[in-house]
Amino acid sequence: MTRDSRVLVTGVGAMTPLGADASSSWSGLLDGKSGVRLLAEEWAADLPVHLAAGLTVDPASLLPRTEARKLDRGEQVAVLTAREAWQDAGAPQVEPERIAVVIGTGTGGILSTLGQDDIFERAGMRRLSPFAVPMLMPNGPAAWVSMDLGAKGGARTPVSACASGAEALALGQDLIAGGRVDVVVAGGVEACLHPFVIAAFAQMKALSTQSSDPEAVSRPFDVQRSGFVMGEGAGMMVLERAEFARGRGARAYGTLAGSAVSSSADHITASDAQGQAFAIDLALRDAGLAPADIGVVHAHATSTESGDLAEAQAISRAIGGHAAVTATKSMTGHMIGASGAVGAMAALFALRDGTLPATRNLDELDPRVELDVVRGEPRTGEWSAALANSFGFGGHNVSLVFTK
Repeated sequence: MTRDSRVLVTGVGAMTPLGADASSSWSGLLDGKSGVRLLAEEWAADLPVHLAAGLTVDPASLLPRTEARKLDRGEQVAVLTAREAWQDAGAPQVEPERIAVVIGTGTGGILSTLGQDDIFERAGMRRLSPFAVPMLMPNGPAAWVSMDLGAKGGARTPVSACASGAEALALGQDLIAGGRVDVVVAGGVEACLHPFVIAAFAQMKALSTQSSDPEAVSRPFDVQRSGFVMGEGAGMMVLERAEFARGRGARAYGTLAGSAVSSSADHITASDAQGQAFAIDLALRDAGLAPADIGVVHAHATSTESGDLAEAQAISRAIGGHAAVTATKSMTGHMIGASGAVGAMAALFALRDGTLPATRNLDELDPRVELDVVRGEPRTGEWSAALANSFGFGGHNVSLVFTK
């Protein structure tokens, strides 16, 4: 009997600027809602950027106080979304050594790093939290989730900027396909809405400084785009070896059929269409699919001119212009390390439901974008395969292929 090497997605969890769980986040995307809001904090008044896409609920309020105070905000979100995904998968019974955790992040516990440094400067060493180090280390989310689930097959942390969450899913697929484990909880998380972080991104001219109509600012592929909007959140998936999932009678959302990671080796921040197209080509090859098989694409599309145009060229080169394309950062903002995992969720759910969210704020498509970008209303159809792209500063390129 031939071994079934497929990797199934059996559980999903999410916290985004549109909702506190995967279901409400997906509904928000289909409804075309925006999670971008004006910043109410006093420190925002001194910055050129006055808006962001924050979570709809404080994650600390959803955890016991004794637990929440030990965790950085990103770790809180990671634990909550991993628990959601785990329960959604039916809390599979698996040997501890056969389950792994892979959670990517772009900035790690930067809120705790900066916050604890403020305390140190103001009040001295004795006022520092004894959990300061576990709160600031980038591997904290993966470590806490591994302890929460009793996972002993490895707790890993890809740190590849905005591609981190997608790379975590790719690594999860590799771990299962290679026979190392049967189950992986994989995804990405980011919580970095802080004046220093926003100021740093603003200094490099990456963020939009418009604020008169916050919900209309994030506009991927539109001729009037002016930069991206910072967001926060997390997306998690439970990946399982097909034989293991079938043996326990699990239902699956679909298959993570292929993935690829490439590096452009060209520029520390600029996007590179050639490197991105190479990742898409490799992911299709890994999935055993042809370009024509891809029906929908979840684009990375951050709402910067250089990034949007590079990706549009990469998609056109790798698969052509036939697929329906969506860019959900128009609603969630850019959740950095979480964005790839949440985008993967959107691609997977589009296959499941036969409905692809429309790209918000796309009033006039940039004529240089030769793609079928969905706008206005969600697109319905019967698609068998979807592509999800994720690209990060440093030339990190990740493409994922899901099948129905």
